[in-house]
Amino acid sequence: MTSIHYGKADVDGLRVFYREAGPVDATALLLLHGFPSASHMFRELIPTLSDRFRVVAPDLPGFGQSDMPSRDTFSYNFAKLAEVIERFTEVIGLARFAIYVFDYGAPTGFRLAVRHPERIAAIISQNGNAYEEGLSDGWNPIRAYWQDPSQANRNALRSFLAPETTIWQYTHGVSDVTHVSPDGYSLDNFYLARPGADEAQLDLFGDYKSNVAMYPDFQAYFRKHKPPFLAVWGSTILSSCLRVRRRSSVTFQARKSVSSTPATLRLRPIATKSPRRSANFCRGPSENLVTAR
Repeated sequence: MTSIHYGKADVDGLRVFYREAGPVDATALLLLHGFPSASHMFRELIPTLSDRFRVVAPDLPGFGQSDMPSRDTFSYNFAKLAEVIERFTEVIGLARFAIYVFDYGAPTGFRLAVRHPERIAAIISQNGNAYEEGLSDGWNPIRAYWQDPSQANRNALRSFLAPETTIWQYTHGVSDVTHVSPDGYSLDNFYLARPGADEAQLDLFGDYKSNVAMYPDFQAYFRKHKPPFLAVWGSTILSSCLRVRRRSSVTFQARKSVSSTPATLRLRPIATKSPRRSANFCRGPSENLVTAR
């Protein structure tokens, strides 16, 4: 049985909760969660990977079991989240690691990559955006707040924090919701209901424009450093193990297959250059990466 360790790292006075499993001398994989969740979204994925990787999954500041400092003393923006996670990796001794990023984990992890490309061994991105075309019409209320940070526009975003919205994120598009455990969304809603959590989350909504402003920097990093990169966009992920090239410029395009069963994603390699050693970065079942939320 996999032994998972739980702890809190002191990151310059801020306590960052994290889950860790796997051999300490194995290739490190940093899992960065999205909104409105925490590292508990990886609770079923970690055992699947820990036989081959040192898997580390922290809670971002203001999320989960990590500290949620007052907005008077802590700025809830993505640059600050990335700064804390960067120091977190240093505190626990991650010198070089692959990152798996989901949702908010993407602008956090991509900032780490831009600042320290030498530390990033590979990137696995699920629903991690780095281009403006990736922002659908569903972002319009948040975009309106970027353009006009009025109290009325801020209040209009509170529906994104409502319990029913969290449940919708877990159940939308699911053919049989009895397969969706209530544990994940119930815990997310518990964290969102803490005093002050709503204002911190609204600050992050307002700061998302800083991520859009950094898209050219993210793209320049991808082009210059060409990290091994697996990009997946959709409601499901691969059910089989993928092999990606270390230190190569392999670019993949994800496409959803047509199926009556839970959809899988097919990857079509677009370009490959100078492949060297290869490594496995994921394995099935497909639900581990998504429904583990």
